[in-house]
Amino acid sequence: MSQRYSPLAAAISLALASNAAFSAPDNSNAELDNVVVTGQYSVNKMIDTATGLGLTIKETPQSVSVMTEQRIQDQALDTVVDTIKNTIGVSHSSWDNVRNALQARGFKIENYQIDGVPMAWSILGDSGETIADVSIYERVEFVRGSTGLLTGTGDPSGSINLVRKKADSVDFNGNVSASVGSWNHKEISTDIASGLSEDGSLRGRVVAKAVNGDSYTDLFEQNTQVFYGVIEKDLSPSTLVRMGVSYQHDDPTAPVWGGLQGQFNNGNATNFSRSTTTAADWTKWETTSANFFTNFEHILNNGWEIAVNYNHMRYEQSSKLLYMYDAGNTFDQATGDGLTSWPYKSDGESIQHSIDAQLRGQTSFFNTDADIVLGALYSEQESTAYSYAALTNAFLPVTNFYDWDGNFPQPQWSSDGSLDKDIEVTNKGIYGATRLHLTDDLKVILGGRVTSWNRKGDSYSDTGDYGNDDVFVPYTGVLYDLNDNHRVYLSYAEIFNPQNKQDTNDKLLDPLTGQTYEAGIKSSYLNGMLQTAVSVFNIEQNNLAIEVGKHPDDATRAVYEASESVTSKGYELEVIGQPVNGLNINAGYSQFKISADDGVTLDVNSSHPRKQANLFTTYNFVNHLPNLTLGGGVNWQDETSEGSIVQDAYTLVNLMGRYEVSNDVQLQLNVNNLLDEKYYNYINASQVRYGAPANWKLSLKYSL
Repeated sequence: MSQRYSPLAAAISLALASNAAFSAPDNSNAELDNVVVTGQYSVNKMIDTATGLGLTIKETPQSVSVMTEQRIQDQALDTVVDTIKNTIGVSHSSWDNVRNALQARGFKIENYQIDGVPMAWSILGDSGETIADVSIYERVEFVRGSTGLLTGTGDPSGSINLVRKKADSVDFNGNVSASVGSWNHKEISTDIASGLSEDGSLRGRVVAKAVNGDSYTDLFEQNTQVFYGVIEKDLSPSTLVRMGVSYQHDDPTAPVWGGLQGQFNNGNATNFSRSTTTAADWTKWETTSANFFTNFEHILNNGWEIAVNYNHMRYEQSSKLLYMYDAGNTFDQATGDGLTSWPYKSDGESIQHSIDAQLRGQTSFFNTDADIVLGALYSEQESTAYSYAALTNAFLPVTNFYDWDGNFPQPQWSSDGSLDKDIEVTNKGIYGATRLHLTDDLKVILGGRVTSWNRKGDSYSDTGDYGNDDVFVPYTGVLYDLNDNHRVYLSYAEIFNPQNKQDTNDKLLDPLTGQTYEAGIKSSYLNGMLQTAVSVFNIEQNNLAIEVGKHPDDATRAVYEASESVTSKGYELEVIGQPVNGLNINAGYSQFKISADDGVTLDVNSSHPRKQANLFTTYNFVNHLPNLTLGGGVNWQDETSEGSIVQDAYTLVNLMGRYEVSNDVQLQLNVNNLLDEKYYNYINASQVRYGAPANWKLSLKYSL
C-alpha cells in the first residue's frame, strides 16, 4: 500500500517533527469541522476555489455549495449545466443546444476552475464548455461572490471549480453502468481504478462514457463520447506526480441556433409545442475538448507543501446552423408566414496553456499561528474562428412555419473563410494569503493578488486591444466561533474585470470595479451530521456597461455608457447533511435585488430569476428495507422577463428510486419534471426556448 499521506496530514506530521526555521502551530485541538462526518451530500475536504489556503467549507468566509459525486449519481446529472440547475443561488439560460449563460447574484459567471486552476471558456461556452460531462469529476464546487484572489478577474458572481477524480485506490475497483430513457436515450459508462504496482505507489484510473439518443425537440439527436485517464506515482512518501488526459466529443444532429419566436406580430404569445424546432436536417454543431494535465506535489521537511500544475486545453468547434427570426414584426399568427432564415457556417479553435505554482504551509510569528499560501499563475489563450458565407439560399422567407419539418435547402458555402475572431488573452498574477489564528475562536484571513489581464485582437463586433497591468485585488475575511457549533464570518473582496464596450466616441469604458461584502453564520447540529449556512451580501459594482443606443455611423453597432454604481443586495440559506440515519438532504433559498445608485431597481440580467428554492432528499430504509432508497426534489424560481416576454414562476418536481438487487448490482429510476410543467429555460426580447417535458431514465449499475 502507498505510504503517502493526504497533503494535510502529511504536512502536519512532518511539521511537528521538523527542526526547521518555520515551526508549525500546535494542532492538538483540531477544529471539529475537519473530522466530522456529514452525510453523502456534503464534504469536509479542503476546497481551493476561494482562498487557496486549503480550507473546509466551514472555514471559508464565503457562500460555498458542493455537488457531491453521490448527489450527481442520485439525480442522474450529466453535464456542468445540470449541476447548476440543481444548486442554490446560481442559474442558467439555455441559448441553444450548446451555449448556456450562467449567473449568480445578478451577474454573469465568467470564471471556472479545474482542480482550483483558473480556466477561460469561450463566449457562452460555444465550444461546449457548459455541456461538459461531469462523470470525470468527483465533485463540483460553487463559490458565490468575488473570487479574484485566485481567478484574477471576474464579475462578483462566483466561480465554479471542477474537481477531477483521482487515481487514489491501490485495490482494483470500479463499475460499469448502462441506461435507457425517454426519447430513445441510450448510455453506457465505466469507471475503473486500480493499483499498478505491487507496493501501490503507481495507480491508475479510467472513465469512459458514450451517449446516443433523440430529444424532445424534433430532428435532434445526441451523440457524445467521453474519456478520462489519469496515472499517479508516489516518487517518495512526500512526493507525488500525476498525469492525465480528458476528452469529450459531441456531434449532434440538427441542433438549434437560438430560440423560437416568442410572439406574433399581434403581440400574442406563440405557445408552440415543445417539440418545435428551427433546425434543418443538415445542421450540426460539433464540439471537441481535450485537456492534458500534469501535477507535481511535494511536502518539504518543515511540512510546507509545493504544488505545480500544468494544463493544456484545446477546444474545437465546427458548425452549420440555421437561425430564424422576425425581421420586421411580420410573423403572422393565422398563416405562420413572416420569418426570415439565416444560414451560418463556422469553425474555430481555442488553445490554452497555463502553469501555476503554489507554496502552502503553517508557521508561527509574534506568538500567532498562521496558515500561509503563496502562488503564481501564467495563462495564455489563443482563439480563432472563421465563418463561411452562404452563396445561395440565404435570408429566404419561411412560408407557413406551422408546417416546418427541417426540409430546407442547404446553401452552397464559400470555400474562403472570413476571420471573425483572432484574439490572444494573457492572464498572469501573483497572490498570497494568510489565516491568522488570533485566538482559539478568532481567525483573520488577509490576502491579495497583483494581476495583469490583456487581450489582443478582434472578436466579432468586439475590436481592439485592451486590458490592465499590475492591478492589486485585496481579500479579507474574519471568522469567529460563537461556540463549538456556530461560526460567524465577514468577508470583503474587490472586483476587477477589463471590458471592451465602447461609447459613442469609440472610447473604451473603464474596467469593472467595485466591492463585495458578505456576512454569514455557518452552523452544525447533531454532532456535525446537519449543517446550515446563512449569508447576506452587498455588491457594489462600478462602470457596468448599459446599452444606450446605436452608433451614429453604424446602426448595427451598440454603444454603451458606464453606470456610476450598480448594487446587488440579497441573502442565501442552505441546509445540508444527514439529520437521521439514512436521510440525506440538501435544501436552500436565495434572493437578491439589483438597483442603480439612485435606488431605482434595474432589469440587469432580468431573464435570470431573483428568487430560487431548491430541495432534494433521499431516504434509505435502513432498518426495514436497506436495499431500497427513495428520493425526490423540487426546484422553484420566481417570475422572469425580458422585454414583453414573461415567464411566470414555476416549479419542477423530480423523483428517484434505487434498489440494490445484490451487493454488486443496483437499479435506479429517475423521473424529471414529474408534473410536466411547460416553461421557458431561455428568453430574450423576442425569442424563447422550452425546457424538457416529463422524462425518465432507468440505469443498471454493476460494481466490479
